[in-house]
Amino acid sequence: MMETTISGSKKSRGRPKTFDREDALEKAMTLFWQHGYEGTSLSDLVAATGAKAPTLYAEFTNKEGLFRAVLEHYITRFTRQYETCLFGETGSVTEVLEVFLTRIAKCFTAEDTPSGCFIVSTSSGLGASSQEIANIIKARHILQDEALARFLRERQQQGELPEHCDVSHVAKYLSCIIRGMSVSARDGASGEELLSLVATTIRLLPGLIKTE
Repeated sequence: MMETTISGSKKSRGRPKTFDREDALEKAMTLFWQHGYEGTSLSDLVAATGAKAPTLYAEFTNKEGLFRAVLEHYITRFTRQYETCLFGETGSVTEVLEVFLTRIAKCFTAEDTPSGCFIVSTSSGLGASSQEIANIIKARHILQDEALARFLRERQQQGELPEHCDVSHVAKYLSCIIRGMSVSARDGASGEELLSLVATTIRLLPGLIKTE
């Protein structure tokens, strides 16, 4: 059964510390990223953030509420930067996608964050009690597919992709590559190995687009 509240704790003496919401989200993000949603307990989150349990309860209500806030934090810090790259970079379709995938590969193997994708990692091992979290993560995956499809569709409308190209299918293919890179990074793949996969994907992409 899903834990629904953050347990209380004894009040400490002296002047209470000011709650740093961003710092708490950053530390909770690292914990969820490392251990997944199911593998992270409320007591782990209290210990990692350094905040009193009643403070976390007042701010986020429960573990699910904290995860939702952490997910938004991750999206703001990482995901939106990737999506901005899609629509802000100049260059051909393959050139922009190469920049996009390269940034993701570097993030997945960065030394200052856990390996892989936060969203993919936290979805691992979700049980029946976490159906709401599973739905949230599924919706986020759909948004990624839609962002890629929108980028490809815009380039198609500009004449860079053939009219017969199924941009939704290509977008899903790229999303699968991204999720595969996440799993590989979690399994210990290096940045160089992921960049090699990016290079292979970009090399194969023109043929995929032409045959769609």
